[in-house]
Amino acid sequence: QAQLVESGGGSVQDGDSLRLSCAASWRPYSSSVMGWFRQAPGKDREFVALIRWSRDSTLYADSVKGRFTISRDNAKWTIYLQMNSLKPEDTAVYYCAVGSHYSTNPAEYFTWGQGTQVTVAS
Repeated sequence: QAQLVESGGGSVQDGDSLRLSCAASWRPYSSSVMGWFRQAPGKDREFVALIRWSRDSTLYADSVKGRFTISRDNAKWTIYLQMNSLKPEDTAVYYCAVGSHYSTNPAEYFTWGQGTQVTVAS
């Protein structure tokens, strides 16, 4: 069964850093797109960043550009989200997902992890 498992969330202070990991239980297809999304209480799930599995092509939400970096380790079937200069408004449950389209729309992704909580205190 295809699974994505996130880790690395936690509670930090304003300005701190965290690195999230998302490990796949299968080798993603070369055409796959891996994305990070987040959902704060009472809000819709929103796009954070994405990366193609086989190309160094990335895309970021404006709200995280310059602070967050998405990367992958093809040998470990894992993607990462390095989050620097965290702000209270980054507080959310962070999810990784796999899709087949280069898209910021969560509906385009078909496999999701269980999520990991990130809390940033002011």
